[in-house]
Amino acid sequence: MSSNITVQRICQQCGNEFTAKTTTTQYCSMTCNRKAYKAKIKNGKIEKSDNEVKVIKSKPIEELKAKEFLTVRDIATLLGSSRMAVYKMISSGRLHGVNLSERKTVIRRIDFDKMFEQPLPISPEPKTPPPPLVREYVENEWYSMKEIKEKYKISDKAIYDNVKRSNIPQHKIWRTVFYPKDLIDKIFTPQSE
Repeated sequence: MSSNITVQRICQQCGNEFTAKTTTTQYCSMTCNRKAYKAKIKNGKIEKSDNEVKVIKSKPIEELKAKEFLTVRDIATLLGSSRMAVYKMISSGRLHGVNLSERKTVIRRIDFDKMFEQPLPISPEPKTPPPPLVREYVENEWYSMKEIKEKYKISDKAIYDNVKRSNIPQHKIWRTVFYPKDLIDKIFTPQSE
């Protein structure tokens, strides 16, 4: 029994308008039907391949989740980070690891899981050095760098490091830097026990 219906449809493959004899016709010609069928088969194969890749990629992670002891590389894989990041977590104390040998560090699974249960420690704010002391310059009460080097027989770097660490004020006249004698003597004079 033939149908007398004529319906205007849009081809699902090429997008052209055509006259169809049924309301369920999707393609304008046998060529478009074959192209759509091949595309459907191709997309099915691609989807199947993608699923296989996901299974293969997730397999190591599933195996790692079952292990009781993890290496640094295993932890890096689980976190999606680098091994150096894991070593930094171990050195900062956020993650507990045990060195079995020089090249083998192991982390218990329990310790790794505990890391996510505890809130992250708040890092302390960087210490700002106190402002340098301000002193009035009186010529006889200050040493120049040259005088300090001659008196205590030390290098420029040792002087700079100690002055910076002790926050000693300085006074600069032209190119010469001067430091208070009493504070310099206190730093560089050996303490008797």
